[in-house]
Amino acid sequence: MVNTNSVFSEFVEIGEKIRKGYNTLKSIEEVEVATTPKELVWSCDKVKMFHYLRDTPAKTKIPVLVSFAMMNRHDVLDLQPDRSLMKKLLDEGLDIYIMDWGYPSKADRYLTMEDYILGYMSDAVDFIRKTHKVDKIHKMGICQGGLFSMIYASIHPEKLKTLTTYVAPYDFTDSHCNMLFKWTQYVDADTMADTQGIISADMLNNAFSMLKPSMDFAKFFGVLEMMEDREKLMNFLRMEKWKADCPDMSGEMYRKYIKDLFRDNKLIKGELELDGKKVDLKNMTVPFLNVYATEDNIIPNNSTIAVMDHIGSKDKQLYAFPGGHIGVFVGAKSQKELAPAVAKWVVERS
Repeated sequence: MVNTNSVFSEFVEIGEKIRKGYNTLKSIEEVEVATTPKELVWSCDKVKMFHYLRDTPAKTKIPVLVSFAMMNRHDVLDLQPDRSLMKKLLDEGLDIYIMDWGYPSKADRYLTMEDYILGYMSDAVDFIRKTHKVDKIHKMGICQGGLFSMIYASIHPEKLKTLTTYVAPYDFTDSHCNMLFKWTQYVDADTMADTQGIISADMLNNAFSMLKPSMDFAKFFGVLEMMEDREKLMNFLRMEKWKADCPDMSGEMYRKYIKDLFRDNKLIKGELELDGKKVDLKNMTVPFLNVYATEDNIIPNNSTIAVMDHIGSKDKQLYAFPGGHIGVFVGAKSQKELAPAVAKWVVERS
């Protein structure tokens, strides 16, 4: 028999939480992300590069250029002061630049992977080298940005002091072990690029959400419990703001990305070409730190680890991070252990 008094009490309790939560939400004027001070130092078309400001001299005179995935904003690397990979790396003594890929429009539908890697990324690297009067810089890349950084390092190893990548996909052989990899085997990238021109961020986000659909539902069940706690609610809202702010993607870049990498696995096979030239991983001879997340549900560990047997670097190291794909950037363990370890590795090779 249902205890009506108990049910009524629960409804009253939920109502009170909603009321207090509403008052908390009313008091929030703006949800701010990426607040670590930085200045615009370079731009080309819609692509920009920012330099993070430091109050003290860096531990090394060789700067670091960070590239995030094009399909997401780099703001997640600086989500809030106590959950900021960029701020922590600054605190650990690195001099950091970050690329902002911008928001492609239909006018950018013909931008290619060559444009992004051999054009924008290469020009940004050269700008930093010239500005700091150094022959080589440190390069960092996250997810897709890590993959593109690896390709760049295989073409221009002479311009890099080290390469650090986080949760980056390299080997797409085992399509059966990951739903994202499997889907791309059946995506008609040619028709999408030809008819849409620009690949919608909403479509890409929906695909990622379907990798673990229960997560989108589960997170909202927890919102009610945090509504009275302004700090916890702000953490949730910052992450949601970042997730909702995703750029579209150039159709031509998407075409090559899906067909040559996801589908045909050309990078690992040694068959990938950029601007008519083969990309040979054996040419990637710079010191390499490869960070992967042990619980990553987006990029399989095997995909990330496999590159170790193909590159030419003698100084190469794997770092197994105990967490998920996003936890690499925003988790407490990332701030406490990963960022200091990465910074130390970089400084030692400066």
